[in-house]
Amino acid sequence: MTFEFTETQLMIQETARKFAEEVLAPSADERDEKEQFPYDAVKQMGELGFMGMMVGEQYGGAGLDTISYVLAMEEISKADASAGVIMSVNNSLVCWGLETFGTDEQKEKYLRELATGKKLGAFALSEPEAGSDATNQRTTAERDGDFYVLNGMKNFITNGANADVVLVMAQTDKTKGHRGVSAFIVEKGTPGFSVAKKEKKLGIRSSDTVSLSFSDCRVPKANLIKEEGFGIKFALRTLDGGRIGIASQALGIAQASLDASVKYSKERKAFDKPIANLQAIQFKLADMATNIQAARLLILTAASQKDKNENYGQAAAMAKLFASKVAVQAALEAIQIHGGYGYMREYKVERYLRDAKITEIYEGTSEIQRIVIARSLLQ
Repeated sequence: MTFEFTETQLMIQETARKFAEEVLAPSADERDEKEQFPYDAVKQMGELGFMGMMVGEQYGGAGLDTISYVLAMEEISKADASAGVIMSVNNSLVCWGLETFGTDEQKEKYLRELATGKKLGAFALSEPEAGSDATNQRTTAERDGDFYVLNGMKNFITNGANADVVLVMAQTDKTKGHRGVSAFIVEKGTPGFSVAKKEKKLGIRSSDTVSLSFSDCRVPKANLIKEEGFGIKFALRTLDGGRIGIASQALGIAQASLDASVKYSKERKAFDKPIANLQAIQFKLADMATNIQAARLLILTAASQKDKNENYGQAAAMAKLFASKVAVQAALEAIQIHGGYGYMREYKVERYLRDAKITEIYEGTSEIQRIVIARSLLQ
């Protein structure tokens, strides 16, 4: 399969590349060091249409396809993977879920401002006892008249500290197990809803990752997504698209690692010649480039299937599994090519490695992706 991009897709790619190079890249290292959220950059991403790329224009979105989203995600993540995951969560996990399953009232109230970047969204599924086993939800939501009362804890929530709107999975009927889990829209500032802890992380440090606490948090019945018991289906369907976003983030990190390695190998001399002349270096670059292109094609295949309304779950899992592995390997090779300098903060490649590792973990570990793929094959 070959992909010939349209003029619109190429324009989106170029716009994202220019923004990433001019706005994100100059401050990425400093923000990583200070664990500083890119408030201004996220606002600009919203103005450019990058925070609601696939949302219909009737709700303030850009109305673009998934391939355009993949192209933009790669460019943003090449410069700053933290900005990439902020963008991915808002697009894939929050906006897509609301547009696909929300009521007209919910879309008007929440989706429009999320899609335009005026507000930021988060997706709260993981808990201390529910990571890979997402069905083991301990957060509860008890019906009380026209409200649900939420109690529990969510952890490892990207955008959690800065989100205006959080999609929360909670147990409405414990007797039904995972079929008793429901999904709710919770607004920032709702009494009983608070940020409990900000995590200190290895990578993507400019993106906030927090625990969220719910203590007798009263959420209007109107904020229930679809119906009671739909929560796990909602989460799993949404995560399929999320994996395309994270795969694209991993691709951006891998491509940045290769670009830095090519540049350095031409500049660095050993034995009076650029190290690019050494076959050992050339082999590393060739393997990196080949794996990156393979990952890119897997991601574009998944995106194309999503755009055609085909079943893309297996393709998304394959893309995330492979692209995340490629990102880690490419970053490791970039450090090796840079030698001692690659281990130093002065060069960006050590950040690429720290940022790459999480792509093998969040939105479904590599082991979970293998389970998803195998189950699809064995159906």
